[in-house]
Amino acid sequence: MSAASVEQPFDDEPFSLTSIADEIMERHPGYRVEIIEGHLLVTPSPDAPHARALTTLMRPFITAGLDDGETEVLQNVGLWLPTGAEDYAIPDLVVVDADIDEHFVENNAYDPVCFRLVLEVTSGNWQNDLKTKVGAYAAAKIPVYVIVDRKHQRLHVLMDPTEDGYATHRVHAPGETATVPDSIGAKVMLDVTQILEAGQPKRS
Repeated sequence: MSAASVEQPFDDEPFSLTSIADEIMERHPGYRVEIIEGHLLVTPSPDAPHARALTTLMRPFITAGLDDGETEVLQNVGLWLPTGAEDYAIPDLVVVDADIDEHFVENNAYDPVCFRLVLEVTSGNWQNDLKTKVGAYAAAKIPVYVIVDRKHQRLHVLMDPTEDGYATHRVHAPGETATVPDSIGAKVMLDVTQILEAGQPKRS
Protein backbone atom coordinates (compact mmCIF):
# COMPACT_ATOMS: atom_id res chain seq x y z
CA MET A 1 0.00 0.00 0.00
CA SER A 2 1.33 3.45 -0.86
CA ALA A 3 -0.36 6.81 -1.18
CA ALA A 4 2.16 9.50 -0.30
CA SER A 5 5.89 9.39 0.14
CA VAL A 6 8.14 11.50 2.33
CA GLU A 7 11.80 10.73 1.85
CA GLN A 8 14.49 11.66 4.36
CA PRO A 9 18.10 10.48 4.04
CA PHE A 10 20.10 9.31 7.09
CA ASP A 11 22.81 11.97 6.67
CA ASP A 12 20.48 14.96 6.93
CA GLU A 13 18.61 13.80 10.02
CA PRO A 14 20.08 14.50 13.50
CA PHE A 15 17.63 12.15 15.21
CA SER A 16 16.94 8.51 14.51
CA LEU A 17 14.50 7.81 11.71
CA THR A 18 12.64 5.42 13.98
CA SER A 19 11.88 8.19 16.48
CA ILE A 20 10.69 10.45 13.65
CA ALA A 21 8.49 7.64 12.32
CA ASP A 22 6.98 7.18 15.79
CA GLU A 23 6.29 10.91 16.07
CA ILE A 24 4.57 11.02 12.68
CA MET A 25 2.31 8.12 13.63
CA GLU A 26 1.49 9.77 16.95
CA ARG A 27 0.55 13.04 15.26
CA HIS A 28 -1.33 11.34 12.41
CA PRO A 29 -3.23 8.31 13.74
CA GLY A 30 -3.94 5.77 11.01
CA TYR A 31 -0.95 6.75 8.90
CA ARG A 32 1.57 4.06 8.02
CA VAL A 33 5.26 4.94 8.24
CA GLU A 34 7.97 2.68 6.84
CA ILE A 35 11.74 3.07 6.52
CA ILE A 36 13.24 1.61 3.35
CA GLU A 37 16.84 2.17 2.27
CA GLY A 38 17.15 4.99 4.77
CA HIS A 39 14.06 6.87 3.57
CA LEU A 40 10.79 7.49 5.35
CA LEU A 41 7.71 6.42 3.40
CA VAL A 42 4.52 7.92 4.84
CA THR A 43 1.14 6.59 3.74
CA PRO A 44 -2.26 8.00 4.76
CA SER A 45 -5.03 5.69 5.89
CA PRO A 46 -6.27 3.31 3.15
CA ASP A 47 -9.61 3.83 1.47
CA ALA A 48 -12.54 1.40 1.67
CA PRO A 49 -11.82 -0.30 -1.70
CA HIS A 50 -8.25 -1.00 -0.54
CA ALA A 51 -9.59 -2.67 2.61
CA ARG A 52 -12.20 -4.55 0.56
CA ALA A 53 -9.50 -5.95 -1.72
CA LEU A 54 -7.58 -7.20 1.31
CA THR A 55 -10.66 -8.93 2.71
CA THR A 56 -11.25 -10.57 -0.67
CA LEU A 57 -7.62 -11.68 -0.77
CA MET A 58 -7.57 -13.21 2.70
CA ARG A 59 -10.32 -15.70 1.87
CA PRO A 60 -8.45 -17.93 -0.63
CA PHE A 61 -5.37 -18.04 1.61
CA ILE A 62 -7.42 -19.10 4.62
CA THR A 63 -9.53 -21.54 2.56
CA ALA A 64 -6.30 -23.15 1.33
CA GLY A 65 -5.41 -23.97 4.94
CA LEU A 66 -2.77 -21.33 5.56
CA ASP A 67 -4.27 -20.33 8.91
CA ASP A 68 -3.99 -23.82 10.37
CA GLY A 69 -1.63 -23.56 13.31
CA GLU A 70 1.55 -23.97 11.26
CA THR A 71 1.10 -20.73 9.34
CA GLU A 72 -0.93 -17.57 9.81
CA VAL A 73 -2.48 -15.05 7.41
CA LEU A 74 -2.12 -11.57 8.90
CA GLN A 75 -2.44 -7.91 7.95
CA ASN A 76 -0.06 -5.02 8.67
CA VAL A 77 2.79 -6.92 10.34
CA GLY A 78 6.17 -5.20 10.50
CA LEU A 79 8.98 -6.83 8.52
CA TRP A 80 12.57 -6.04 9.52
CA LEU A 81 14.68 -5.32 6.43
CA PRO A 82 18.42 -5.83 5.84
CA THR A 83 18.66 -2.75 3.59
CA GLY A 84 19.47 -0.23 6.34
CA ALA A 85 20.14 0.09 10.07
CA GLU A 86 16.55 1.13 10.87
CA ASP A 87 14.77 -0.27 7.82
CA TYR A 88 11.41 -1.98 8.10
CA ALA A 89 8.26 -2.32 6.00
CA ILE A 90 4.64 -3.03 6.86
CA PRO A 91 3.12 -5.19 4.09
CA ASP A 92 -0.65 -5.12 3.67
CA LEU A 93 -0.95 -8.91 3.97
CA VAL A 94 1.50 -11.66 4.92
CA VAL A 95 1.69 -15.43 5.27
CA VAL A 96 4.03 -16.21 8.15
CA ASP A 97 5.16 -19.16 10.25
CA ALA A 98 2.98 -19.61 13.33
CA ASP A 99 6.00 -19.08 15.60
CA ILE A 100 6.37 -15.48 14.40
CA ASP A 101 6.29 -14.19 17.99
CA GLU A 102 9.64 -15.90 18.57
CA HIS A 103 11.18 -13.85 15.75
CA PHE A 104 10.48 -10.38 17.11
CA VAL A 105 13.35 -7.95 16.38
CA GLU A 106 12.28 -4.47 17.53
CA ASN A 107 9.94 -1.59 16.68
CA ASN A 108 7.04 -4.02 16.14
CA ALA A 109 8.95 -5.72 13.29
CA TYR A 110 9.89 -9.38 12.83
CA ASP A 111 12.76 -11.28 11.26
CA PRO A 112 12.11 -11.97 7.55
CA VAL A 113 13.02 -15.64 8.07
CA CYS A 114 9.45 -16.37 9.22
CA PHE A 115 7.74 -14.68 6.23
CA ARG A 116 6.59 -16.97 3.40
CA LEU A 117 4.74 -14.34 1.37
CA VAL A 118 4.13 -10.58 1.42
CA LEU A 119 1.37 -8.80 -0.48
CA GLU A 120 0.72 -5.16 -1.27
CA VAL A 121 -2.40 -3.46 -2.67
CA THR A 122 -1.37 -0.24 -4.41
CA SER A 123 -2.74 3.21 -3.67
CA GLY A 124 -1.75 6.64 -4.97
CA ASN A 125 2.03 6.24 -4.99
CA TRP A 126 2.05 2.84 -6.67
CA GLN A 127 5.72 3.17 -7.65
CA ASN A 128 6.77 2.25 -4.11
CA ASP A 129 5.09 -1.15 -4.35
CA LEU A 130 6.15 -1.85 -7.93
CA LYS A 131 9.76 -0.67 -7.61
CA THR A 132 11.12 0.29 -4.18
CA LYS A 133 9.65 -2.63 -2.28
CA VAL A 134 10.59 -5.20 -4.93
CA GLY A 135 14.27 -4.69 -4.14
CA ALA A 136 13.68 -4.47 -0.39
CA TYR A 137 11.65 -7.67 -0.19
CA ALA A 138 14.08 -9.52 -2.45
CA ALA A 139 16.98 -8.39 -0.24
CA ALA A 140 15.09 -9.83 2.73
CA LYS A 141 14.77 -13.11 0.78
CA ILE A 142 10.97 -13.13 0.96
CA PRO A 143 10.07 -16.14 -1.26
CA VAL A 144 6.90 -14.69 -2.83
CA TYR A 145 5.77 -11.10 -3.35
CA VAL A 146 2.27 -10.42 -4.70
CA ILE A 147 1.21 -6.96 -5.88
CA VAL A 148 -2.37 -5.95 -6.62
CA ASP A 149 -1.81 -3.03 -9.00
CA ARG A 150 -5.06 -1.08 -8.90
CA LYS A 151 -3.77 1.69 -11.18
CA HIS A 152 -2.88 -0.56 -14.13
CA GLN A 153 -5.42 -3.31 -13.30
CA ARG A 154 -2.87 -6.09 -13.06
CA LEU A 155 -1.84 -8.65 -10.46
CA HIS A 156 1.87 -9.47 -10.16
CA VAL A 157 3.37 -12.62 -8.65
CA LEU A 158 7.12 -12.35 -8.02
CA MET A 159 9.17 -15.40 -6.97
CA ASP A 160 12.78 -16.54 -6.57
CA PRO A 161 14.47 -13.56 -4.86
CA THR A 162 17.92 -12.50 -6.12
CA GLU A 163 20.35 -9.77 -5.09
CA ASP A 164 18.59 -7.14 -7.19
CA GLY A 165 15.01 -8.33 -7.51
CA TYR A 166 13.05 -11.45 -8.34
CA ALA A 167 14.05 -13.93 -11.03
CA THR A 168 10.46 -14.86 -11.81
CA HIS A 169 7.81 -12.18 -12.44
CA ARG A 170 4.37 -13.15 -13.73
CA VAL A 171 1.82 -10.48 -14.64
CA HIS A 172 -1.88 -11.39 -14.70
CA ALA A 173 -4.73 -9.43 -16.31
CA PRO A 174 -8.47 -9.49 -15.54
CA GLY A 175 -10.04 -12.76 -16.66
CA GLU A 176 -7.01 -14.78 -15.58
CA THR A 177 -6.29 -16.88 -12.51
CA ALA A 178 -3.01 -16.32 -10.71
CA THR A 179 -1.43 -19.27 -8.97
CA VAL A 180 0.64 -18.70 -5.86
CA PRO A 181 3.29 -21.43 -5.52
CA ASP A 182 2.66 -24.13 -2.94
CA SER A 183 6.09 -23.39 -1.46
CA ILE A 184 4.23 -21.05 0.90
CA GLY A 185 2.48 -24.09 2.40
CA ALA A 186 -0.46 -24.58 0.03
CA LYS A 187 -1.38 -23.79 -3.55
CA VAL A 188 -3.55 -20.68 -3.71
CA MET A 189 -5.56 -19.65 -6.78
CA LEU A 190 -6.43 -15.95 -7.08
CA ASP A 191 -9.31 -14.73 -9.24
CA VAL A 192 -7.74 -11.60 -10.74
CA THR A 193 -11.03 -10.03 -11.87
CA GLN A 194 -12.65 -10.51 -8.47
CA ILE A 195 -9.70 -8.99 -6.61
CA LEU A 196 -9.29 -6.00 -8.92
CA GLU A 197 -13.02 -5.28 -8.89
CA ALA A 198 -13.03 -5.39 -5.08
CA GLY A 199 -10.30 -2.76 -5.10
CA GLN A 200 -12.34 -0.27 -7.16
CA PRO A 201 -14.86 2.22 -5.74
CA LYS A 202 -18.45 0.97 -5.90
CA ARG A 203 -20.61 2.80 -8.42
CA SER A 204 -24.06 3.96 -7.35
